Amino acid sequence: MALKKQHFAEGEIPIFDEACIYKRGEYWQFRMWLPKENKYARKSLRTRSEATAIEKGKAAYLEIYANLQQGKSYFSITTKEGVEKYLSFRKRDVELGHIVKGRHTTIATHLQHFLSFIGKDTKLKELERTDCENYFYHRHKATNGNVKQITVQNEQSTINALMKWLHKSCETHIDGFDFKKLPRLDKGNEAIRRATLTNDEYEALYRAMRTYTAKHNKLDDAELRVRKIVQHYVLVAANSGLRVGEQRQLRWSDVQLERHSANGSEQTLARIHVRAETSKVRTSRTFLCRNGQYFERLREIAKPKSTDELVFTIDGENQITQRTMLYHWHKMIELA
Repeated sequence: MALKKQHFAEGEIPIFDEACIYKRGEYWQFRMWLPKENKYARKSLRTRSEATAIEKGKAAYLEIYANLQQGKSYFSITTKEGVEKYLSFRKRDVELGHIVKGRHTTIATHLQHFLSFIGKDTKLKELERTDCENYFYHRHKATNGNVKQITVQNEQSTINALMKWLHKSCETHIDGFDFKKLPRLDKGNEAIRRATLTNDEYEALYRAMRTYTAKHNKLDDAELRVRKIVQHYVLVAANSGLRVGEQRQLRWSDVQLERHSANGSEQTLARIHVRAETSKVRTSRTFLCRNGQYFERLREIAKPKSTDELVFTIDGENQITQRTMLYHWHKMIELA
C-alpha cells in the first residue's frame, strides 16, 4: 500500500519520508497520513527527548504500516460500539442454545457497568491494560458499598471475555485488563459466604408459609392459588437445590415420583430430570429429591392438563414471573 509523501513544516522531523514527529508543549508527538482512511494517525510519544522520540516514532510507523499491509484499519470504534457488536455475537449463542437468554441479559448488565466506568465514547484502540485497575473501587463507590465482591469478579471476567473477542477481531491492541487483585473470599469468614438458612430459620419460614397460605386469611381462590404455588416453589427449591432457571422451566414430564422404604417407613422421592437446554451449563442430569409429596400436593393445586405443562405456572402456559415470586417471597420472609 503506497503512502503519500508529505510536506513537513518547520520543527517537524520526517521519519521514512512518510511520517513525522513534532513537539507540542514539552512532549513529542507522532503523525502519519493514512490515505485509505483519509485522516492523520496521531499519537503522543510521551517523551521530552528528541532522540527517544525518533526511535518511538519509527516504531509507531512500522507498527501502523505493518497493520495497513494486513488490511487493518488504524482508527478505532468506541467502547459502546464494541459492546454492541459483542452482544450481537453472543445473541447467536442464545439462538443456537449454547447459552440461555438470562445469561445474555447478565452479560449485557455487566458490560453496562463497564461502559459507565470506562466511558461510552472511549476509543477501543486507546485502551491500556491498566485502565481498569480501579474498577472495583468505582463499583463500590457507585453502589455505596452494596455490591458484592463476587459480583464484581464476575463482571471483570465478562469484561475480559469481551476484550479477548474484540482483540481477535482486531478492534483493540490489548486482549484484556489487569484488574487490581482482590482479597480471597475463602478465609473462613462466614459473613462473606453464600447465605443459607439455619435449621431454626427454615422451621420459622416453613411455619410462616403455612400461615401465609391458610384459608383463614379469607383470600379469593386466585390469590390463594398463587400463594400456594410460590410456597411449593420454595419447598421444592429447598429440597432439590435446583438453579432458579432450571426450576422455573421444569415440566411435569421431567418429574417422576417413586416410593422407597427405609427403616420400616415409606418415603416419596422425586426423580428430577434437568434437560440440557434448561441448564445453565448446558448439561443434562437426573437426581433424586426428597419430599416428593410436595409435587403431589402441587399437582392437586395446579391441576395440569398435560405432562408437557410447566410445573410452576399460574396460567398453565407461562413461567411464574420473577416479580410474582419475589413479591410473595418477601412477604413470607417478613412473616417469618
